[in-house]
Amino acid sequence: MDNKQERKILAIDIGGGTQDIILYEEGKTPENFIQLVLPSPTVITASKIIKVTEAGKGLHLSGTIMGGGSCVAAIKEHLNAGLPVTAEEEAAKTIKDDLDKVRKLGIKITDSPPHGFQVVEMKDVDLKTLGHILDFYYVELPREVAVAVQDHGEAPPGKSNRDVRFQHWRNFIQGGGKVADLAYLTPPDYLTRMKAVQKTVPAALVMDTCSAAVWGSFADEVIKNSLQKGVVLVNIGNQHTFAALVKEDRIFGLFEHHTRMLNTDKLNKLIGKLCRKELTHEEVFDDRGHGCYIHEETPSSFEFVGVTGPRRSMAQGLGFYMVNPHGDMMMTGCFGLLEAAKNKI
Repeated sequence: MDNKQERKILAIDIGGGTQDIILYEEGKTPENFIQLVLPSPTVITASKIIKVTEAGKGLHLSGTIMGGGSCVAAIKEHLNAGLPVTAEEEAAKTIKDDLDKVRKLGIKITDSPPHGFQVVEMKDVDLKTLGHILDFYYVELPREVAVAVQDHGEAPPGKSNRDVRFQHWRNFIQGGGKVADLAYLTPPDYLTRMKAVQKTVPAALVMDTCSAAVWGSFADEVIKNSLQKGVVLVNIGNQHTFAALVKEDRIFGLFEHHTRMLNTDKLNKLIGKLCRKELTHEEVFDDRGHGCYIHEETPSSFEFVGVTGPRRSMAQGLGFYMVNPHGDMMMTGCFGLLEAAKNKI
């Protein structure tokens, strides 16, 4: 009898609106993997903070660095309501890397909550709650875990986190641009959000959400068959839009912008200029995006455009291909995480 245990991997792709989850089981087809689309941790945390505000209580933030967005907006609304906020140092960095800027918002940095304050824990991954939910369905969580988050990187004083984030992309492309190099068992120290995920889930493989979407797009047969010639892969997320020039397993160039600042026409123009290698870093950065970088060795064969992401409806009518790996667009990032885990672990 063969006692070999079939491999199982939990993949969690954490975005600004949703967290998309797959439980990979070796021997099953992707269509039969357990899949969930749940509110993102920042949305869940924001809901907890809003409850504290409605109760008129002081708010204390514990835990680690996590994604900002909705939860940071809720913290600011709590302050605007005239209610106090305290935070532990690492949790406070969810708001700003510079703790002096956090203090200027009126938040007191302290190791423990004052009497009567309601505590909200900050973290991107909550395996305890997920495991409790799945217990009702007699499903056990796998031990192997892979997580994608959007990590701006820790900004030194006087620097924008947009600068740090795009220097990361620039260094990656200049270093060879291999997609597989974007998955980490030991992330660089400046990727503090990924480091925080590994505090919550030790030994987890971590990736950026954008790179997970790129790798996951390779599971779409049309994209897979176009990689040798070259494709433009666009991920239109709830908060960020990312477009990459990909040939075989290498990213030659990319731009990244904030989705709220784009519309269909503007997106089309940016993609067109990226394909023609005319888009500049300054054009994107000065428009409050993250930036653009195109390697000098970039070939000229990028015409086919594939689009994924929860806001991909912005690209409807532009004639682009709608990426659909294994028939499930919302799991694109998870499929990327699974491939990364199978390659790295």
